[in-house]
Amino acid sequence: MNDIKILQNKFYLYLTEFFSGMAVMAVELGASRLLAPYFSSSQIVWTIIIGTIMIAMALGNIHGGRSADRNPNPDVLYRRMLVAAVWIAAIPALGKYIILGISALLIFSVNSLFLVWAAFAACMVIFVYPLFLLGTVTPSLAKYSMDSLDDSGSTVGKLGAANTVGSIIGTFVPTFVTIPTVGTSVTFLIFAGILLVLAAVYFISRGAGRGRVAAAGVLVLACVFAGHSDSFAFWEDDLAYEGESVYNYLQVKEDEDDVILSTNVLFGVQSILKKNEALTGMYYDYAMAAPLMAELDPEQGADILILGMGSGTYATQCSRYFGQNIRAVGVEIDGKITSLARTYFQMPEDVAVYTYDGRAYLNAVEETYDVILVDAYQDITIPFQMASEEFFTLVKEHLRDGGVMVVNMNMRGQDEGNINQYLSDTIAGVFGYVYTADVARNTNRELFASDSPDMLARLDAGIERLSAAGDEKSAALSDMMTTVRAALVPYEPGGYLLTDDKAPVELLSMRAIDALIADEVTYYKGVYEREGVSGLIERFG
Repeated sequence: MNDIKILQNKFYLYLTEFFSGMAVMAVELGASRLLAPYFSSSQIVWTIIIGTIMIAMALGNIHGGRSADRNPNPDVLYRRMLVAAVWIAAIPALGKYIILGISALLIFSVNSLFLVWAAFAACMVIFVYPLFLLGTVTPSLAKYSMDSLDDSGSTVGKLGAANTVGSIIGTFVPTFVTIPTVGTSVTFLIFAGILLVLAAVYFISRGAGRGRVAAAGVLVLACVFAGHSDSFAFWEDDLAYEGESVYNYLQVKEDEDDVILSTNVLFGVQSILKKNEALTGMYYDYAMAAPLMAELDPEQGADILILGMGSGTYATQCSRYFGQNIRAVGVEIDGKITSLARTYFQMPEDVAVYTYDGRAYLNAVEETYDVILVDAYQDITIPFQMASEEFFTLVKEHLRDGGVMVVNMNMRGQDEGNINQYLSDTIAGVFGYVYTADVARNTNRELFASDSPDMLARLDAGIERLSAAGDEKSAALSDMMTTVRAALVPYEPGGYLLTDDKAPVELLSMRAIDALIADEVTYYKGVYEREGVSGLIERFG
């Protein structure tokens, strides 16, 4: 190393350590955003990402140390960095296809924990190799930069500090700068470019390996043109909006009848606007029973708090069908969704929406409400702090006398101890009266809870008022409320409980997802078993 001018004062070695630490964290955060639209951003998915990356780094540390002992030539390390740069640059172009390919294969062969196995396989294929290569950096640099045992502690300390500082910056920059402003794809390309430049400067200063640098540069450039798109749903060509926020992948689709918000590529509708002002045919319609259960006064109106405002579907529907005396306040942790709601979903500027966590908002205010809708559960992602006994007690404290809480549970469970049973039992331990209604032709279940024994009588009286009103909207809502009334069943609590200390919502949700997937793919599994791949192609064709 002594004859390599650029490395003689060791500054470039520390610079290499700094940027490799930054790149590792940037790739880890990018991995979470690449996987989230397909597998959610739950704690389970994060555990898989962190676990696989740690495996890659550990193996890289071992290999890097052994390799440096055998051949203490920095050329070897910087060649690895060229390969890592190309691989990371290719992730935006190929990653989403790999994820869908792995999912398509596993969905027919895995009977349980599908999302776990699919996310793990995707992480192993996409991220382990480049991070294995980056894992070789630290032990290699320790070998190259150590002059003697006398300064070994100081040298290792400086390398560790450089890596740590780089990792810190690599954590904050993607989260708060690059991903929200230019997207996940460009974030991968930026950090691939940093690694490419770092290796290129080394080889150019050496006067060697320029062919490798040129080849790597061409490949990275090709990946820039092939993979710079932010589109996760690459098969869609008519989206009104597709982008990312600090919290979510966001997609708005519009046709002549509807505007739809989705935060998941593969399944799920988070919000919908009916342009003809009709009922949605979704769980929002069922949740409209809550104001009637709280004895909505047509003259005085009602105050409604929506925890998980989304694009404001529930607030819009309540205003359309109950009149302008409905005063809705929304809490939505993702400010980008609120912006989309005002741009695409006709949410008025005078509707107050607070960019806050739902529970934190309740802790911060003293206002009480007639109705509180909890609509913060998204596919497998259920925030545990909004599913516990302590949370529902807090909700109850913000309800007026006779007030009603309605909770949208988006995954029905049939097995003993399923996620909905845990949620319902927990709520039944807080409220005196609990009723549930399964949404027709959907996987959602609405839960209504109150301390008022008159909630059903009030609903019946409200249906009668609507039926007698004589106008078209009231008649449509009366029919819908009659459907809800027929679906309502009193909930019989068991012994399941979620608390702030113990709320395994991710594992419970995973079981529910497995059941839903199993139901959906049973038919196609049968086709595959009888007719093979050609049969599937024929069905989808």
